[in-house]
Amino acid sequence: MKKLLLALLVLFSVQAKSQILISLLFGDKLNSEWMEFGLEGGLNWATESGFESSSYAQKWNLGFYFNIRVQEQWSVYTGVLVKSNMGINKLTDNDLNTLGSNKIVDPDGNIIEGDYSHKMNTFLVPILMRYNFKNHIYVAAGPQAGLAYKSWIEFNSDIDGYDVAVKDYNKEAINRFDVGVTVAAGWRMMQGTGWTVSGKYYYGFVDVFKDISGTNNSSFFVSLNIPIGAGDKDALKKEEKK
Repeated sequence: MKKLLLALLVLFSVQAKSQILISLLFGDKLNSEWMEFGLEGGLNWATESGFESSSYAQKWNLGFYFNIRVQEQWSVYTGVLVKSNMGINKLTDNDLNTLGSNKIVDPDGNIIEGDYSHKMNTFLVPILMRYNFKNHIYVAAGPQAGLAYKSWIEFNSDIDGYDVAVKDYNKEAINRFDVGVTVAAGWRMMQGTGWTVSGKYYYGFVDVFKDISGTNNSSFFVSLNIPIGAGDKDALKKEEKK
């Protein structure tokens, strides 16, 4: 819960600065009757299949989105999560052997106890077909692509009261490109003119590791979407219709 609140606070502060910058650069061009632009952020719980561990790694993410209306209740949702992470927590000894990763030892050769995880910094690009109900709830589904630009095995431990983290980078061992399918549902507040709260699930079709089959990404997302300027326009139109 603390991480969720922190992510939301970061998103809110970034949103205010971004709205000013984007408004100065683009004015109202990014939002119209048929297209909405805004910021997306929240938390995701990621894991990778094919390992003994099934522990989810909790991450936060941030990006931008476009929601392009194609019919009265249909739209195409896309964008980029530019700050996003995938991976898995609490790798077992067998998992580390599968990955060819050695355990951390002290100068005397004794194994240091701690937690091992795999982490990836990843750009995520969804292309979802979205159906918007009149009660401001929507459902969506479609493909999602990912590009991992960093990957590492991370060791974390508490040694004599000090937090210790060791990263073993292994980008050459992974398939940097991923593609899969995402399903989503959400609700837009303020009678369809405000922020949107959504949940998504993603499953990747590409092996995470080149030489280990059956290692697929999956992740649950809880997101908050903040439209930039569009919500004010929608509210104004509703007032004019009264």
